[in-house]
Amino acid sequence: MADFILTAPQGANKKKRIVGRGSSSGRGTTAGRGNKGQQSRSGGKTYVGFEGGQMPLYRRIARRGFSNYPFKKEYVCFNVVELEEKFADGETVNRESLRAKGLVGKVIDGVKILGNGDLKKKLNVEVEKISASAKAKIEAAGGTVKVLVPAAETKTSEEAK
Repeated sequence: MADFILTAPQGANKKKRIVGRGSSSGRGTTAGRGNKGQQSRSGGKTYVGFEGGQMPLYRRIARRGFSNYPFKKEYVCFNVVELEEKFADGETVNRESLRAKGLVGKVIDGVKILGNGDLKKKLNVEVEKISASAKAKIEAAGGTVKVLVPAAETKTSEEAK
């Protein structure tokens, strides 16, 4: 066996800087924090958006109107050309099959098929949304299209009855 000693390159390991250990250490008294003020005190931090006591911008601006952000639906879009590449003739295209092929990762509100590209395979498509051109191309190739109703919408329609 060869006698090799593993050593870190020069400058890789540095000694920890110890502050506040007396004036003769060179880093005593103020311990590198400067003189006086909020930043020199322990716990002297401010929050994000703090403007020195002035009313912060996020509180000066009035909140008006309605935001749809909490209620928005997030759809993953696929073009017909992607279905042509990834699926075999006669397969079913739905959320589970897309997840099995690794095309859909996180939990989503639905899948939308768009009509970019050509389709020659017969596919059975079961998705939440589909464009008119994509529907026409799938049906022209001999496939079927089933538009699924999301679970949240079915509850509200049943309650209306």
